Amino acid sequence: MRRALVAACLLAGLAGGCASAASGPSITTTAPGGVTEQIPAAIRRPDGPGPFPAVVMLHDCSGLGPASSGAPGRWADELVARGYVVILPDSFTTRGVPGGVCTAGPARGTDVSPERRARDAYAALAHLRTLPWVGDRPVGVMGGSHGGTTTLATMQSAEGGRAGFAAAVSLYPRCAPRPGGVRVDAAGVYRPAAPVLILIGEADDWTPAETCRTLVETARRAGQPVAIKTYPGAHHSFDSRNPVRFVPGRINPSAPGGRGATTGGHPEAWTDSIREVTAFFDRHLT
Repeated sequence: MRRALVAACLLAGLAGGCASAASGPSITTTAPGGVTEQIPAAIRRPDGPGPFPAVVMLHDCSGLGPASSGAPGRWADELVARGYVVILPDSFTTRGVPGGVCTAGPARGTDVSPERRARDAYAALAHLRTLPWVGDRPVGVMGGSHGGTTTLATMQSAEGGRAGFAAAVSLYPRCAPRPGGVRVDAAGVYRPAAPVLILIGEADDWTPAETCRTLVETARRAGQPVAIKTYPGAHHSFDSRNPVRFVPGRINPSAPGGRGATTGGHPEAWTDSIREVTAFFDRHLT
């Protein structure tokens, strides 16, 4: 557990280390059957007494261990610099998948689905509410890929509403209807509890942009507060520092045979996404 917390803290701090991070807490989350469990988290915060608005950052399928994409920590840096507290719950390490689930799923009986992880997001929100430098300030939720789909699931949760998240950003999520994607109502409409922004690359071959466009168009026609922006030429994980590459072993329901996906950074999309995310959260959380 301690090694997991240190790893998460290092990822969250990136070049800044853990000097601006609170000691990593263990937060209490609840399984669908009502059983409670503890998962590690890391917290980054701005200098000063606060109170500050906050964001729950949900990691992607690579988790927060040694194989992490690094994107959650990169976003934490950006948001903390702009006056937000950021908490990063680790949904994988203590559930036996510290290396993530990008190329191999969890063991039989281990649930790290977006619906299960939505409960982790609300556990992180509850923890934030206990912190004097957050208190009752608005809280958003954000994640990419597996964490992006988890973000969409979180905004549908029965634990939402007025006491829940004030806004959400979902980066390159799987927008196709379940299984493995988004839950919609009988009319095919995605209905979040608060405004949602989806950012995704047009060249994404892991979670295709077209399904997200369809999701958003249907939701907006029904009056739901969902928006989307797509980036021409950008692949999955456009917010990564890594070069674009195809990895044949990645689990990919969108690919023939169910394997193989392309990821890699896109500097223009990364720069613009920072503007979009900060403007969106500034509008809804401050």
